[in-house]
Amino acid sequence: MPSQPRVAVIGAGLAGCEAALVLSRSGVSIDLLEMRPGRMTPAHCTGLPAELVCSNSFKSVGLHSAHGVLKAELAILNSPLLDAAKRTAVPAGSALAVDRLGFSGAVASLLGAEQRIRQVNAEVEAPPAGYDACIIAAGPLVADSLASWLGSRGHGDSLHFYDAIAPIIAADSIDRSIAFLASRRETDGSDYLNCPFTEEEYQAFYAALREADRTVAHRFENEQFFEACLPIEVMAGRGEQALAFGPLKPVGLIDPRNGKRPHAVCQLRTENEQGTCYNMVGFQTRLTIPGQKSVFRMIPGLKNAEFLRFGSIHRNTYLDSPELLAPDLSFRDAPTVFLAGQLCGGEGYTESIATGHLAALFALSQISGRQPDPPPRESALGALLHHVTASPVKPFTPSNVHFGLFEPLPDNGKRIRRKANRMLLCERAMTSVENWSTTLRRPFAGSNF
Repeated sequence: MPSQPRVAVIGAGLAGCEAALVLSRSGVSIDLLEMRPGRMTPAHCTGLPAELVCSNSFKSVGLHSAHGVLKAELAILNSPLLDAAKRTAVPAGSALAVDRLGFSGAVASLLGAEQRIRQVNAEVEAPPAGYDACIIAAGPLVADSLASWLGSRGHGDSLHFYDAIAPIIAADSIDRSIAFLASRRETDGSDYLNCPFTEEEYQAFYAALREADRTVAHRFENEQFFEACLPIEVMAGRGEQALAFGPLKPVGLIDPRNGKRPHAVCQLRTENEQGTCYNMVGFQTRLTIPGQKSVFRMIPGLKNAEFLRFGSIHRNTYLDSPELLAPDLSFRDAPTVFLAGQLCGGEGYTESIATGHLAALFALSQISGRQPDPPPRESALGALLHHVTASPVKPFTPSNVHFGLFEPLPDNGKRIRRKANRMLLCERAMTSVENWSTTLRRPFAGSNF
């Protein structure tokens, strides 16, 4: 190990800045490489670090939510960017929202105060040579040159430039007196939960879907959707019965309540091994979040649905990370190169900070010759890390942190109400990270390395 370790961090977004600060405060010299403002992206407006290009909200801080637990875990780890967000917060109820320029300015001040961080304005085509490690955190609008290097790491379709995501629903919020288990091509299949429509229910749902508010795309996002992943509302625009003959077709399904074939069926596919959450098959959408809540809860069996992830369709660049990354976020074929931020499949601001922090800790472990000490699976950090490095669901899609990613509580034979179950998951997560943080072996403490 060299007397003064050096790490290159590509990208001065949320993940890259978090990683650079964690590394620098642990005694590592950093070159933070950022192409802005020399070359701007279609979405950024400034050359400031950690610029927020969408919402100014980091979502809930309540410890009853997965987002809140993730923030609390990062606070235990003394996250630099989470601290900056708290110091530049604006009133937003139970959410952590920030003054955009104030937040970026605070991060810029943190970077400037670190003597070990050298900020370099440069566009990078590949991980540069001469460093002990490299963390790629270039974000979803990564330059084409670096995207080419990323795309060369695995099979031909390992790099994705367009993201179609369907909502995920908590299993215990689905009305099982209406939804039934069955698969179209199997007499005893149980891979899908089916929500059956009568003709009247379908017509009401269709009318509401056609009228629902939609999000406005960024200028750089192509409105010419792939036929294989059309938004549900776009398919509905092709005719009143287009959905009933498409993703909601009832062929091969019988409603056990009346022994008849429904007029239409919304199928829910299990999203994890434990069966605690379900994916709405074919429901990628550009409806607003309020629109999704009101319209999708009209589906029979989903009146009280708890949405763990909302649907979306937007331009995004991400890797099939479970195929390419080791459990420590390093590339299997390039173990000194780590991936963080939205490129590895973590959706959301706090999630980007979390993967940047973890990548820094893993790089520190590797430089010191020690085995990485991953966060426990019971934690929000561990659940998110497992998703981006070991998700068994194919095709892989990015995700924000949600309870469906958490390890379920042990089954003790007792029925636990949903709210109580969530609180127990949160308490367990916090305890696990507190214990983990006391045993973290940070190889470089201050300037002593």
